[in-house]
Amino acid sequence: MAIAFDIAVVHNCRDQMDLRRVRAIVSTTGDPAFATDERGLIVGWNRASEELMGIPAEKSIGKPCGEVLDAADECGPVCSRDCVVQRAVHRKTPLRNFDFLIPTKAGRQWCNVSVFWVDGEATGSWYAVHILRMIDIRKRMELLLADFIRGCTDLPTEQVKALISKSRTPARDSRLTARELETLQLVSRGMTTHQMAKKMGISRTTVNNHIQHLMKKLGARTRLEALRRAERAGLLPWAHDQGQ
Repeated sequence: MAIAFDIAVVHNCRDQMDLRRVRAIVSTTGDPAFATDERGLIVGWNRASEELMGIPAEKSIGKPCGEVLDAADECGPVCSRDCVVQRAVHRKTPLRNFDFLIPTKAGRQWCNVSVFWVDGEATGSWYAVHILRMIDIRKRMELLLADFIRGCTDLPTEQVKALISKSRTPARDSRLTARELETLQLVSRGMTTHQMAKKMGISRTTVNNHIQHLMKKLGARTRLEALRRAERAGLLPWAHDQGQ
């Protein structure tokens, strides 16, 4: 019992050392910033985040990131237990910056998010530090300009996007497999599950599995939403936007 207790105390001390280090990193930036652990729970929340969102640290730390942020992109909600950031944390792979809409004291506003990893030196755990930069006016102008160009020209969605900005969406880092990308392209052509199975030389069950996997990676609940997210992220070539 004494040995087990001592081990538990040692682990707890190491956890506290890592948390202090991560929270110190978060507190060093003047931009709104927070940190999550490998479970997606918030472990660090700086003063700038409190001022931006009106949520004190004691009401955010220990809660799931998605529950506190309730973030969305152009296609709808993006936060979940299996979001792009969490998948990247578990893979220990870099994540490019992206834009999303978050609740603030002034209402829902757009921000650009950069994420970097911090390894727990004492425990070997990993933490994701998020740094937010407000881009609300610029982002809304981009969206308005994109809608205007699409309404006045026959240019496909992704060509319009390339004209006005770089793609900044969480779905861009979904890392779909070759089969999932092929399935996505066939879905964009309006093919049924039966037609896709015949085209790909696989069973309808396997097609459905590919569809479920790519929808999960894109954070989509329907095929249409998956297509919208894929188009925003540049995962579909322009030819498919044109129905070719």
